[in-house]
Amino acid sequence: MSTQEGPREPRLGIDIGLVIINGPAHPGGGDTAFFQGDEATMLATPEMAGAVEAIARLMRPFGSRVWLVSKCGPRVQARTLRWLDGHDFYQRTTLPPDHVRFCRTRPDKRIHCQQLALTHFIDDHPEVHAAIRGTVDYQYFFGPQPRPVPGYGIHAPTWTDLEHLVEASLALNQRTITRPEGERGRGRGEQPGQWRQAQPKAPL
Repeated sequence: MSTQEGPREPRLGIDIGLVIINGPAHPGGGDTAFFQGDEATMLATPEMAGAVEAIARLMRPFGSRVWLVSKCGPRVQARTLRWLDGHDFYQRTTLPPDHVRFCRTRPDKRIHCQQLALTHFIDDHPEVHAAIRGTVDYQYFFGPQPRPVPGYGIHAPTWTDLEHLVEASLALNQRTITRPEGERGRGRGEQPGQWRQAQPKAPL
């Protein structure tokens, strides 16, 4: 077995609310319909455009090392699990049902990032990104953001953008892995085992 230190195994974490479940787009009353509506109303909460299809495609390059990590209370946790079941999420994405985790505060997502050794994390909330900073290599700020995305993060307005950015990061680091051993980790002051940042392309 080789003991040569190299780039970490890619592992992806994904938030649920406003990343997979699009509560504000509910035709019957926005987020309130998901949180307070009856079962049929809750299940009618739409998916974020392109989310399920993109996650299904990302499962393969990540080798199924993908987890959902959500902050909510017990009642919303139960509703979230029923929504995932009701939308055939596990069948459509091939994500294992035991790859869904919950926590009670946003900063607690850092614990999950550390336990799972995540390299990539997708979340819409700046507070989460501030809390997990330094634990993952790629932090994707999903959707509209109230303030400019800080330098340690990457803005991904849509799932189309997000999928391209994640794939670019995997391709970039695969090239790093396959470089001659003596050259690994030598670019731009990189250290062995450190993922290289793939920056989004400038808009045309």
